[in-house]
Amino acid sequence: MALEDAKNQIDMAFTREDPRGLAFENAFAGATSFLRRRYTKDLTGIDLAVTGVPFDQAVTHRPGTRFGPRAIREASTLQAFDAPYGWGFDPFSELAIADYGDLAFDYAHTASFPDRVTDHIAGILAQGAGVITLGGDHFITLPILRAFAAHHGPVALVHFDAHSDSWADDDMSRIDHGTFLYKALKLGFVAPETTVSVGIRTDNPDTCGVTILDAPFVHQAGVAETVARIRAVAGDRPTYISFDIDGLDPAFAPGTGTPVWGGLASWQAAAILRGLAGINLVGGDVVEVSPPYDPTGATAIAGAHVATELIALYGFTRRKGANAS
Repeated sequence: MALEDAKNQIDMAFTREDPRGLAFENAFAGATSFLRRRYTKDLTGIDLAVTGVPFDQAVTHRPGTRFGPRAIREASTLQAFDAPYGWGFDPFSELAIADYGDLAFDYAHTASFPDRVTDHIAGILAQGAGVITLGGDHFITLPILRAFAAHHGPVALVHFDAHSDSWADDDMSRIDHGTFLYKALKLGFVAPETTVSVGIRTDNPDTCGVTILDAPFVHQAGVAETVARIRAVAGDRPTYISFDIDGLDPAFAPGTGTPVWGGLASWQAAAILRGLAGINLVGGDVVEVSPPYDPTGATAIAGAHVATELIALYGFTRRKGANAS
């Protein structure tokens, strides 16, 4: 069946009729929606929407993450043929998933951007779908969390990053990718006792009460203990995962604005995410993929894998027979 489909499928971003199922069009051809899902703004019957926020005007160093969503979509064509490995079910066949396209905004009117993001995400949630967002720099997570908190109440946050992103900044009008967590805590979108930051390896003495599982902890304690600690913090609460690609070591993700050595290996990130199967995931993002700094495309590939794992996590508790397991 796959070989026959490969002969005939093309541009499934526009021609797909069923939002469920794998895709077999050639990876090197066709329109590059995320995992060959159909582009649509009509989320009737859709369980999960993938959307892009191509913004990089909050960076402290190298820009380029505005190209992240496009690169992640292109990289995802390599994964569209198969169910994600190691999960024991196929979220693309069990969930109706759509690519909602990117956020539209005026690049020259930065002050209006946060509200645009919140309204964009809130509009998806109002249609009854979950959301996985492709960034974009890490500032975008703040207005996204505002939408999720309005919809679900304050959410538990699992934050993968090289940086704490909790440097003090009480000027809520500033747009800075290094302060999103501080502001999310101050504004009550998340609470410190239900927030855990994983992979940290830059110094910020004020943890704001957040549980820190830094990169040395992950390396020394191992995946199982890291997963157990994350689960203890998140519990069964509605949970959001924000994955800054610089949480990975630059050997695995060089295309990012502020790379820091000593980070997670890709296998560690994959094992941790799969170890979280069963958490009450309501949404997530992968941010800070900056293609101009990675001529090999490895960072976008990593970002596409992270987004795919988030989809599998979202689908795990919603799969057939989930309540019986």
